[in-house]
Amino acid sequence: MNFPRLTHQRLVALFLLGCALFNYPLLAVFNRALDFLGVPLTYLYLFGAWALLIVALALITERGRL
Repeated sequence: MNFPRLTHQRLVALFLLGCALFNYPLLAVFNRALDFLGVPLTYLYLFGAWALLIVALALITERGRL
């Protein structure tokens, strides 16, 4: 894969964002005994952040190919 320099920088930034999203301080914020439509708030946060990272990764890598 031959990505331009800007794509590499965006991927590194996305990795650091992922590390921050799944680290203790933010996980503690969403670790509450609350439910949204029967699903615990912690699960919604984890899967939502995971989906956000996947979509951002797809956008970054596909933009480099256009």
